[in-house]
Amino acid sequence: MLQDRFGRRIDYVRLSVTDRCDLRCNYCIPKGFKGFEEPSHWLTFDEIERVIGAFARLGTRRVRLTGGEPLLRRGVTELAARLSALPGLDDLSLSTNATQLARHAQALKAAGVSRLNVSLDSLRRDCMTEVTGRDSLPQILDGLMAAKAAGLAPIKINMVAMQGVNEHDIEAMVGFCIEHGFILRLIEAMPMGDTGRNAQYLDVQPVLARLRDTFGLTPQTATLGGGPARYWATADGRFTLGVISPISQHFCATCNRVRLSVDGTLYMCLGQEESVALRPLLRAGISDTELENVIRDAIELKPERHEFREQPGKVVRIMAKTGG
Repeated sequence: MLQDRFGRRIDYVRLSVTDRCDLRCNYCIPKGFKGFEEPSHWLTFDEIERVIGAFARLGTRRVRLTGGEPLLRRGVTELAARLSALPGLDDLSLSTNATQLARHAQALKAAGVSRLNVSLDSLRRDCMTEVTGRDSLPQILDGLMAAKAAGLAPIKINMVAMQGVNEHDIEAMVGFCIEHGFILRLIEAMPMGDTGRNAQYLDVQPVLARLRDTFGLTPQTATLGGGPARYWATADGRFTLGVISPISQHFCATCNRVRLSVDGTLYMCLGQEESVALRPLLRAGISDTELENVIRDAIELKPERHEFREQPGKVVRIMAKTGG
């Protein structure tokens, strides 16, 4: 079992398979950004399998494929099948913007991916064009329906709540999720890079209070995945709401995850700089035992908490660089 110096069990790896994306969401990748990682620096599938296999032997039970947009990585369904077959790995999920999902949904299900998180900030086409930098809503909705038809479940809708952008679209998104059996998760914008700091931050706590009153939501004790969301649900179970509030009510005391970027950098915290470069070690021929020891030592570097509120300008790397 991996445990950090604050007694937190680390059993969840968020694995970025690419830092590229076909959208330019205004809180993530800056328009005109050119600083993507060279493909020769990307971990190969063999290298990824070695690292995740080491984590699994050390007690990791959950892996989420992320990006950038993970479905842009050629052969990602093959990678998913290889990871889902690793002994000890119980849960393989994927975060996506869903623009490529319609043609991949069936293959992802067959490869062992069970759960999806889909980024969708509005059901208004003009709003999504403004947020993502292109007319993306029709593709996203097609992808969602394909995933539902393929039997991928649960499907969570990740909605970054932004003041003056989509704050009045939340009730419509609730209705959409009730209609299709999706879980809605409201997420506060995080100050990751200049784009994140310039996002129209909205405190989700007043929104949560409003939705609790309107829909009769009660707190849920059951966890839905290994992430940081706190959940509420209607009495009849038709609708579940998750809230991820890294600014207004951080969840660092229960953090159970680390992030592996596409270039093999292991980040201990989304909002801090502690990291370990695994790619040079892998390509120098490190043994499995040595790799496990490096991972154990890395976990000791994990900080107690982020400082998004106290030092919003501290982290200059963009979200896609770290891994979602």
